[in-house]
This record gives sequence, C-alpha cells and structure tokens, in this order.
Amino acid sequence: MRVGVPREIKPDEYRVGLTPTAVREYVSHGHEVYVEAGAGAGAGYPDEAYARAGATILPTADAVFATATLIIKVKEPQAVEWARLTKDHILFTYLHLAPDPAQAQGLLDSGCAAIAYETVTDPQGGLPLLAPMSEVAGRIAVFSAGETLLKHNGGMGLLISGVPGVPPARVAVLGGGVVGMNAARMAAGLGAEVVILERSIPRMRQLDDMFQGRILTRYSTQDAVEEEVLKADVVIGAVLTAGASAPTLVRKSDLSRMKKGSVLVDVSIDQGGCFETSRPTTHNDPTYTVDGVVHYCVANMPGAAPRTSSEALVHATLPFGLQLADQGLDALKKNVHLAKGLNVLKGEVTHPAVAEALGKPFKDPYGAWK
Repeated sequence: MRVGVPREIKPDEYRVGLTPTAVREYVSHGHEVYVEAGAGAGAGYPDEAYARAGATILPTADAVFATATLIIKVKEPQAVEWARLTKDHILFTYLHLAPDPAQAQGLLDSGCAAIAYETVTDPQGGLPLLAPMSEVAGRIAVFSAGETLLKHNGGMGLLISGVPGVPPARVAVLGGGVVGMNAARMAAGLGAEVVILERSIPRMRQLDDMFQGRILTRYSTQDAVEEEVLKADVVIGAVLTAGASAPTLVRKSDLSRMKKGSVLVDVSIDQGGCFETSRPTTHNDPTYTVDGVVHYCVANMPGAAPRTSSEALVHATLPFGLQLADQGLDALKKNVHLAKGLNVLKGEVTHPAVAEALGKPFKDPYGAWK
C-alpha cells in the first residue's frame, strides 16, 4: 500500500498523522510511505527523521494525494483537500461530519472511503482513537479556563486554585467520560472545587471511587445542570454522542443569570458544541463574550501540544492503520470495530448517527460485503 501523510492546513494545527517511529512500522510491513515536506515540523519531527525511517519526502500535498492510496491525517480535510480525494482513496482521520454538511458533501462527491477516528470502537464499547485526544483536551481545557478567568483575559479575575483563606473556583464539568474525567482530575489537582454531572450511575460510581471524595458527582438533569451552571465560575462542556451532534445543555437565556466573567469551555465544539452560544474559535483568537460570560471554543485544543498529541494519537491509530495498509478495505470486513469508523463510502453515508445528523440516507455497507 502507498501511504500518504500530508501537512495539516487547518489554522493553528501542528499535529501530524504519522510520526517517524510509526513510519518505520509501516515500512517494515512492506508499505511505501510518502510524507509532505514539513508535515511534522510543527510537532518537532524534521523531514530528515522521516527519511531515516524510510519515508519518501514529496514537495507538495498535491503530490502526496496523487501518489498515495491510504491518506492518514489528524484533522478533517479542508475544502482544498476534498478536491484532491478520489474514489481510489482511503482517508483515515478525524472527520466530525455531523455538524459539517459542507465537508460531508465534499467527501461524498469525491467517492472516497472515509474512516473517522472518532467512531472506531473497541470491544468494551469505547472510542479508542478519540480517547487520547480527549485526555489531552480535558487537561488543556482546565489550563485554558484558568488563564481565561484572569482579568486581563476577560474573566472575573479569579485564581482557579484560590489561596489560603480565599476559596478556589467552582468548576462544573458536564459529562463524566474521558474528557470530563481528565478535566476533573486537573481541576481538582489545582485545588478547584469540582462537580461532574453525568447520566450513567455506574460511571458516577467509578468516578467517586477514582477521586476518593475529592469531587462531587450529580445525576445530570435539566434542573441539576441549571443549578450548577449558575453556581459555577467555570463550566466545561464534555459531552459526546458518537457520530452525532452534541446535545445543547446551556441555553443563551442561562447566560444572563450566570456570574459575570465566568468561563464556558466547550470541548464538544468539534461536534457542534453543547452551549447554544458556542461557535468555533482558534488558538490565535480563542475567546469571545456573550452576556458577560467568556466562551473558549477552540476547535482543536490538542493542537496546542502537538508533540504530545501526535505521539498519543499515533500510538492509538497505528494498529488500525496497519490493518488498512495490509488489507485495504477488506480490513473492515475482518474488524467490526474498525468498520464502525466508516462514515462515507462510494458517495453514500455509512454511519447511522452521521446520516441522521446530516439528514442523509443511511447505506449499510455490510450487505454488499457479504
């Protein structure tokens, strides 16, 4: 298989789809790897490191797409990249199609097979390729919230940890999954008062055991969310429905009753956001204010730590990527968990939640494979 790694072109995105270490693994399996010049520079991987690992360095993204069959990226393809995809390509990357009909249509028009990291599953029902970036995003969310709370950044001027004699910030985390757990861990570690709102009682028991009473847990009802949001100095949105748009948990009408200078951090923004007033922002311009409440809605939070994020992501994607390189789309027939990642194939939407969110017909690919 010819494997291609283009440079990421989304603003402020410095992660890379394969590290030199991963390239060596693909080459050892007999595959050819083509890396766009400078693709790993932002994460600290020079072209020379890729060449030593066995990759061929190509000067442009056009050359990578034209040469390779399996395209491995990090972020969803941008419009200029849709035009480079053909029916012969397999695209393996984060897609987040539910809130992005333009991208979905671009992929459908290309005829490619598009496999989304965020809907690949594991035997326990988890999302193993989303988990490492969720870990990073949950931790960064707390650092970003603490910085945004400072007065010169538009916040109320509160130190998230407090000091002796002065109470710390109260942090409400909406969702107790991987993002929420990591956010809670960081916030509690800094000394904040933390409450996690979650709908799974077994998960709340796990969190209670994990944190040994250092955080509060509450069953997530509309009343509970409203009550905690109004108490909070920081609200971290960490909810996820695989393949679908995130549910809206905080309405615009709630903002006028929240503390002035409080902070909303929407980690769910890739899936449309869980606050009604959320819109994607960038690392260069991360915040905006609505009704006195500061919103931090950076759509690629892990991109701020590209070295850590790239390595963590590649460790998770490597086994699946090697299966695709070794077997092509036949890998989906043999690995039901990888098959769950298939969102688009030959101009059809092949994931039910994505199809429902986009209002598109759902095409079950399995019948055609039997």
